Amino acid sequence: MIAANVRRFYERKEPFRIFHGSTNSTRSSAYPRQRIINTGGLSHVLEVDTKTRTALVEPNVPMDRLVETTMKYGLVPPVVMEFPGITVGGGYAGTSGESSSFKHGFFDRTIKSVEMVLANGEVVTASPTEKADLFHGAAGALGTLGITTLVELQLMEVKTYVEATYHPVASVAEATRKLQEATADENLDYVDGILFSKNQGAIITGRLTNVLPDGAKIPHFSRATDPWFYPHVLEKITQNTCPVTEAIPLDEYLFRYDRGGFWVGLSAFHYFMFPFNKFTRWFLDDFLRTRMMYRSLHASGHSKQFVVQDLALLYAAAPKFIDFADETFGIYPLWLCPLRQETLPTMHPHSAEMEDDGRTPKQMLNIGLWGSWSRDEDEFVRQNRKLEHRLQELGGMKWLYAQTYYTKEEFWSIYDRKWYDALRAKYNATSLPSVYDKVKVDVEGEKKAVEGSWGLWLLTFWPLSGLWGLYKAIVSGEYLLARKSTWQSIEPKK
Repeated sequence: MIAANVRRFYERKEPFRIFHGSTNSTRSSAYPRQRIINTGGLSHVLEVDTKTRTALVEPNVPMDRLVETTMKYGLVPPVVMEFPGITVGGGYAGTSGESSSFKHGFFDRTIKSVEMVLANGEVVTASPTEKADLFHGAAGALGTLGITTLVELQLMEVKTYVEATYHPVASVAEATRKLQEATADENLDYVDGILFSKNQGAIITGRLTNVLPDGAKIPHFSRATDPWFYPHVLEKITQNTCPVTEAIPLDEYLFRYDRGGFWVGLSAFHYFMFPFNKFTRWFLDDFLRTRMMYRSLHASGHSKQFVVQDLALLYAAAPKFIDFADETFGIYPLWLCPLRQETLPTMHPHSAEMEDDGRTPKQMLNIGLWGSWSRDEDEFVRQNRKLEHRLQELGGMKWLYAQTYYTKEEFWSIYDRKWYDALRAKYNATSLPSVYDKVKVDVEGEKKAVEGSWGLWLLTFWPLSGLWGLYKAIVSGEYLLARKSTWQSIEPKK
């Protein structure tokens, strides 16, 4: 059905977009319904093979359902996105780097093959040995080379706990040094960091284990009565000047940032002028998980008032960018996540600089800059443009899930357009929107839409937009998906 519908669009030379049923992007999207290909039904784990440690998965399987299924077989994906609602297909078409990506690379590096429907309706399989250029090029290309309909995913043996250690750091320089030391340690499986300010932070290292360390406490973060992860880490490093170790159940670790969306959920308390404490977090827990937060963010229009950007830079440039972010935005905490680079060319964030061996790309550091900023749209755009310019000066790159204000010339000075256009031509994808078409923000168009709609105009007033976002989130029923999650109760098969 999908291939036939795509073929009809191709024959009529009409562009179309793909609707997955959910999104973890902060970009606004408006497209005629009659030009939508709906892949929402492709949401099943079809097979888990314990001998080859692989799974056949449809693209709209979210991370929590994937983990729930594979853990029953004693297996887990090497890279699991921290937000339960991010899908397998989204992880391939987008850029998904997590705390295990210093070791395994982006999520797409754990994929063995994909089935795709090309823009002309042809169904093909792509892998490192078959249509390798398409397999590599479609990763991070936002579905602009075809529609992914099936994924063969590599899995690894599950362990019961992540032995997590919180290393206090007192400066940006100490944080980046500690990150580089940690990523060089072959015994570690997970590494990330949180900067609470320029002078306080934690580098968090994790090691998979089946053995509960002597005296280790077992925290949980998924229940409404549990703490959010980031205040928990802050409490530990504030109370202790030495590293603190805990044994976190693996599933709890994988989705530790879901409640509160790292820390972006705190902005909702500020917006509604509501107290932030253990009781209110418990009472509002359904609304403070990432699926519901994304629904509210889009419906309320607040994505146009939030700086939600992931920026990847070489380690040498990261302190300069953090200085800039501190002076310009003053947003904290910041997330730090080391990344193993992809092979060039790629639409993922990348750098051409190599290690001393001349063959290995240098590791990059992702900086998560997420927080409310300005309700003045012009000022918001100016600050985002300022961020883009400074990032480009430092040789860094954005992740393309967020607002992008580059001109077309600026955008293609960053990415390899010749390579990308050649791929699109080879695989008959020129009728699809390009990556730039999908990520650019039409500032004037959005202003005109507000001016021409009483409903959108009313949403510019406090607290109507926030209340509307909550209403739409409730109507969506997304909170039920979190309530139905069973990964917390699964005992991994050994």
